[in-house]
Amino acid sequence: MQPEANLDINKVLEAYNPEIFRKQGYQIVDILADYLNQAISKNIKQSLPYSTPEKMLKKWPDNFSTEPTGNLADLTKRALSQSNHLHHPHYLGHQIAPSLPAAILCDMTSSLLNNSTAVFEMGPVSTVIEKSLINWMAKLVGFGTDSDGFLTSGGTLGNITALLAARQIKTGVDVWKKGVKEAPPLAVFVSEQAHYSIKRAGQIMGLGEEGVVLVPVDENYSMDISALERKFQETINTRKKPFAIIASACTTATGSYDPLDRIADFCEKHNLWLHIDGAHGASALISSKYRDLLKGVERADSISWDAHKMLLMPAPITALIFRDGNNSYEAFSQKASYLFEKGAQSEWYNLALRTVECTKTMMGLKLYTSLSVYGTDFFSTYVTAMHDLTRQFGEMIENSSDFQLAMKPQSNIICFRYIYEGAKDLNLLQRQIRKSILKNKSYYIVQTKLKDDIYLRCTVVNPFTTQEDLKDLLDIIRNTAKIKLNNRTYAK
Repeated sequence: MQPEANLDINKVLEAYNPEIFRKQGYQIVDILADYLNQAISKNIKQSLPYSTPEKMLKKWPDNFSTEPTGNLADLTKRALSQSNHLHHPHYLGHQIAPSLPAAILCDMTSSLLNNSTAVFEMGPVSTVIEKSLINWMAKLVGFGTDSDGFLTSGGTLGNITALLAARQIKTGVDVWKKGVKEAPPLAVFVSEQAHYSIKRAGQIMGLGEEGVVLVPVDENYSMDISALERKFQETINTRKKPFAIIASACTTATGSYDPLDRIADFCEKHNLWLHIDGAHGASALISSKYRDLLKGVERADSISWDAHKMLLMPAPITALIFRDGNNSYEAFSQKASYLFEKGAQSEWYNLALRTVECTKTMMGLKLYTSLSVYGTDFFSTYVTAMHDLTRQFGEMIENSSDFQLAMKPQSNIICFRYIYEGAKDLNLLQRQIRKSILKNKSYYIVQTKLKDDIYLRCTVVNPFTTQEDLKDLLDIIRNTAKIKLNNRTYAK
């Protein structure tokens, strides 16, 4: 560190020089536009630059100097070259969108303004934008005008906030005020295929592992209602108090939708809260062709919905919507006189009353702007096209004798495996196929375990991905498998 006497505040002021910023901005946008063009046109290799975490860490050391040593353009290029290329048509990995360029620019505006969205006076524009976005999304869900909600930083926070509200409403105990010791042992129910954030949320809330009851699934990896009834009775017999069911729309591993109407019937019968984890699949609501995948969604008490998955937004941006807007205030009851003055519901515009975050980005600007600039049909077309293409991919696999589908795809997620009668360990073969594909940087795909079997898994999220790309992927998998099977290190 430099001695305090040598401090020169002018160096700090110079960093805010508008003309320097303009020059840097043009330079960085040019770099990003060139990168976007290279990714879309497949002029860079996909996918994950294969490296160990330790090797990657050495490329980004912590040896910062007291004086400037880095270059903004060079560091940007380094980050681009060493990252996953979601805009590349061969990206078929995790459930996160190739960001819309216009939305990326909105994030620049949001970062410059740096207005927190905790209280209205610090984020007036972002606060009312959130309100309008929640109203629009609630209508798509089928909720009435008394619904309400907010945006939060990812589906994990959305799910845990919904469960905190459910606990406060359904257990008969003011847990927020009196603590968990005043409540009986509690339990929630979720499909065994549900996202891990649900189990994590339950454990954060003090439910323990046994308090998050995993319900077996049917042949389509959707929650089995008969198994739910059995698990519910078993839980009652252990003197736990069930208070919520979390339905998946859809699951992360297979893209399966739980039977929402039947689960809603069960919740009404037993006075349980129904939360729908719609992080990925809720965007099907914008497609007239596929919205029936969420039949019964309007009966939920709450739903989480990620715009950074199938609405093409940069992460994170998650909507948490409550059918009864008053319930959106139940997760937290904290009072801070320096921020809030009146009762909670009368201060809908002070969002920190309802969110985990006290400091929250202006995340709604990018979605609001994109909906305004492109129109809702733009997003409907995208969602429909990705679901259509996934079904076409499923038909290719079904028509190939050397591949096996885990199930017919319901969403834009598909699981399959290469099969070979002479292979002693098909699970090992799938792992080796994927590892080779990553090393060759041809495609980015992931894997998942269904029951005891390993499957290759693709999420079709890139609008530039074509049927030809998917045919090519199957050919690469075939060729890779043949090489592995002929290799003496693999036991046939």
